[in-house]
Amino acid sequence: MRQINFLIIFAFCLALVLFSLQNTEPAVIQIVDGLEIEAPLSIELIFTMGLGAFLAWIFSVWTRLLRYLESRRLIQQMRSKDERIEELEQDVERFKAEIEEEQLPALSPAEPVTEGAIAE
Repeated sequence: MRQINFLIIFAFCLALVLFSLQNTEPAVIQIVDGLEIEAPLSIELIFTMGLGAFLAWIFSVWTRLLRYLESRRLIQQMRSKDERIEELEQDVERFKAEIEEEQLPALSPAEPVTEGAIAE
């Protein structure tokens, strides 16, 4: 992937250099009313490409930061859910133990029944 990126950047730079060599005549850029800049077209193009690359880099950093913050938030949510699951599993085990303790006396064998006790 890096080789492809390098080839694309190299092609753009080569095209920019070739364009700059052919377009050296001055051009006027009006930024706001009363503020005009006159420079060779190639310089204006190089400046514009640099500004675009800088803005693309800023956008890349911003989106990477947002993804990082979102992943941290998701990790924190997962940890809190895992802790809650562990608490609930412990509660289930405790409740099972309590139920077994309550049922054990009822399941113990009854006293042997004698024939005389039945007659009474």
